[in-house]
Amino acid sequence: MDNLTQQIDEIEALCAIYGDDWHVENEEHRSYSIDIVNDNDKPIKLYLKLPDDYPSSSPPSYELFAPHWNFIKKQHIYQLLDEIYLSLAGENVIYQWVEKIREESTNNDTPKMEKNIENNDDTLVELKNTEKNNNDEKCPDIYHGEVIVVKKSSFQGHAARVNSPDDVKLVLKNLLENKKIENATHNTYAYRITNEEKKISFQDCDDDGENQAGGRLLHLLHNVHVTNVIVIVSRWYGGIKLGPDRFRHINNSARQVLEVANFLSKNKDSKK
Repeated sequence: MDNLTQQIDEIEALCAIYGDDWHVENEEHRSYSIDIVNDNDKPIKLYLKLPDDYPSSSPPSYELFAPHWNFIKKQHIYQLLDEIYLSLAGENVIYQWVEKIREESTNNDTPKMEKNIENNDDTLVELKNTEKNNNDEKCPDIYHGEVIVVKKSSFQGHAARVNSPDDVKLVLKNLLENKKIENATHNTYAYRITNEEKKISFQDCDDDGENQAGGRLLHLLHNVHVTNVIVIVSRWYGGIKLGPDRFRHINNSARQVLEVANFLSKNKDSKK
């Protein structure tokens, strides 16, 4: 049975199983999504795009929307999905993926990221590239934006080029080794990664307690057409509430550091 026939049969089965929770995003491009209902009543959505060589040679491209899950939880999920695909290579996997995500939505035992805090410098991060770690896994260069101070609250953007979820993890771990950043009231981030060769894309965001801020950063990355980049905005709350204006300052900090890192201009050049 050829790939297209297997895809059609799989989609028909998924429609029958999940009913109104299954959505056709773009039938021509074979893009779909599913709302994963769970007992926690928190939104989880899986976006899927089926490549021509699925299921024989490649997995579906996917993006997971679960804003209440932190980075480590999502990396755990990604690893589980990869393991399912490898164990069922050449077979349909979407049903198994959906049910595994549903199962994990009730599991709160995901290990936490270790925070190795050795930097005792209480000053804000200087505007320069962070040196790469000296261990075997080298962290991508991290760029730091200028500090924006508004009514005693401080905002600072950080950005790095990332090509895999492992790069994202290294960047976040490296930043948290700075005591000042680790102690920020919020470290909100978003990233987008595309790998045309493997036909895989990742995107994710984390509010870190600043409701909707991560999604707004991800929206910014989409608007400026930036991929393979993570942007983080640290906020130190100064005791005076800023209301909705805080989102404008978060957005400005993110855009400013993207310009500092030359990610915006590089993207423009690549589109010419």
